[in-house]
Amino acid sequence: MSESIRLVISITTRPGRGREQVDAYHRLAPVVRAEEGCLQYDMHQVAGDPDRFVLVEHWASREALAAHDATPHMVAADAASPAFRAGPAQVVELVAEPLA
Repeated sequence: MSESIRLVISITTRPGRGREQVDAYHRLAPVVRAEEGCLQYDMHQVAGDPDRFVLVEHWASREALAAHDATPHMVAADAASPAFRAGPAQVVELVAEPLA
């Protein structure tokens, strides 16, 4: 199995639509956290901006992440998000080990 995968995802909603992102996260989080290989799935609001968020994900393997991306709940969430998001999420994959 491959090494774990850490993602930092920047999300911006349309002005005044941040609550919809929060609601979507609260619906998804328990389901995602129960998935095989999910080690972390936490969203934070950017200080001072109710329409910007950062999602931190940690997956046990690239295979677990791929399986997550293909789940019906994520396919549905991805299809629904353009209604309230300002654009596509910006995904950054981190290297496995922090810098010394």
